[in-house]
Amino acid sequence: MKPKTYLSLDTELKSEKRDTTLLRYFADLCEKENYLEGQAYALDQIGTKYRNISQFKKAADLHQQALEISEKANNIELKVLSLNMLGVVYRRTDAIKTALDYNQKALELAEEVENPSHHIKRSINVSLNCIGLLYRALEQYDLAITQFKRALKFEEELDNKLGLAINHQNIGICLEQKGDLEGALENYRKSLAYNETINSDFGRVLCKNSLAQVYLKQDMPHAALVLLEPLHEQSKSIGDFFLTSSVFINTGWAHTILGNFEKAGRFIQDGLEMAQTHNMPGNVLYGYQKLSDFERERGNYKKAYEYYIKADEYNEEISSATNFRYMNDVIVRYEADKKNNQISVLAKENEIVRLRLRKNQTTLLVSALIVGLISSILYILYRQYQSKNEKRVLSLEQNMLRSQMNPHFLFNSLNSIKLYIINNEQKNAVHYLNKFSKLVRKILEASSLKEISLAEELETVELYMNIENIRFSNEIDFKIAVDDNINIDNIKVPSLALQPFLENSLWHGLSPKNGEKMIHLNVKQKTQNHISIEIIDNGVGRGVAEANKENRVLKRKSVGIRITKERLANFSKDYQNNFEVDIVDLFDKNGVPKGTKVILDIPVI
Repeated sequence: MKPKTYLSLDTELKSEKRDTTLLRYFADLCEKENYLEGQAYALDQIGTKYRNISQFKKAADLHQQALEISEKANNIELKVLSLNMLGVVYRRTDAIKTALDYNQKALELAEEVENPSHHIKRSINVSLNCIGLLYRALEQYDLAITQFKRALKFEEELDNKLGLAINHQNIGICLEQKGDLEGALENYRKSLAYNETINSDFGRVLCKNSLAQVYLKQDMPHAALVLLEPLHEQSKSIGDFFLTSSVFINTGWAHTILGNFEKAGRFIQDGLEMAQTHNMPGNVLYGYQKLSDFERERGNYKKAYEYYIKADEYNEEISSATNFRYMNDVIVRYEADKKNNQISVLAKENEIVRLRLRKNQTTLLVSALIVGLISSILYILYRQYQSKNEKRVLSLEQNMLRSQMNPHFLFNSLNSIKLYIINNEQKNAVHYLNKFSKLVRKILEASSLKEISLAEELETVELYMNIENIRFSNEIDFKIAVDDNINIDNIKVPSLALQPFLENSLWHGLSPKNGEKMIHLNVKQKTQNHISIEIIDNGVGRGVAEANKENRVLKRKSVGIRITKERLANFSKDYQNNFEVDIVDLFDKNGVPKGTKVILDIPVI
């Protein structure tokens, strides 16, 4: 028969594929018969068995051999399978860069298939899952959860209970890392239920170990031991030392909490030795961390410090800056390529629509020359007026975007991130980069919209102020206050309308000021058809700011507020109401400037 598809092969060999001896025999027969698809399938199945018993070198060699045979057979299904399996093997050994290469290639190849088979759809889910795990390695837990939920939706459509179990497990891990222990428990239990349904021993052990780990974080060592102790022999019988070493280390952690130091030390050491023997740096790091905690609890602080140093060295090895930069570059490149393809498709569709419109206009002119001529003249006049108006609005929006994304802000923010990286402050760099990327994304998204909700606008300016405040050493007291009777989700405002006023307060009012600095943003109901937004700062005042500006050698013309006023005027036309922008100088009782108040009255429905 020599079937070519994965489904046919898997159906024929379903009862034999767990037996590596039979699979070896089948692979040899396929080689003699020059049956490439059968040989590649068998080698991938054998490689998976080696991976599951932590024989990672043998597994990688078999998957690589299967990949070469699949390429020779030009079979996309089997190529995608081999690439994904190689990614899984290298991820299990913490070779993040290599793992990402293989999973990314698998996803790109699978998504190129026009009418994907069931197996191709499953492979796409595997790739998404693996990329989610790499986001998790970057500590980008929200992005990782998004990938896992996307895969979860596809798995539900395919009714693949194994995939559902895997993705719930991964979501649980991300929530656990974020500190949402109850959310983690909920997902671990769902995963365990699916593993019980498909009778997966490996899945049961994995889920119970994860549940026990959460119980330990909740200071429930007895509950953890109830789950962990039966897993010692079960995990050994499975042969997956990655999982077994984690079970042993967690058991040692539980005994450390209970003060059973002899048992604790033995279990942690056994788990650490397994991880070292089978080249699993992640578990080696975990073992050293728990040994450090164990020695600290015993009062042996010197030993605890030594293990802490070893754990730190392994952490540096696993979380190298090279791997992180590489992953970021590849992920960004993939997302950019995908968006470019979507833009290309939209451009083609737009061209078709334009051609149809042109044909309709020609037909109309031929059928009624006089009426058509008059209509054309009127239409041209109208289009000129409309085009002029659209160009004006577009010019405003482009100028607005340039004012939001001014090079000084971008340059300073990237310099701050670079400084964190140079100082090896990885968490600070990732934290700052998260905020910066989220702000840039919000600005780019909002710039394409005429109006957004006030809630989204306030979220954007809060991100902007958080980033600017980091560079002001967090010395600015920034607060947002909204009247209780205002529903900010239902109120529409021009996108990115508030940031120019905040930037003005920061750089002209607060930057030259010494001492306490504050900006308060208040949203109030003025009338039934207007809301009032106040931006109050305690800066040096407009008089001093203007004098400072005149004394500068390099003078930069500020256009953000003028552009915003024009946009507000255009926005208010749709509501048949006026808007007002009022800038008030604040003085103390002695007439000394004590800040500025900007009041924006914006029409609402």
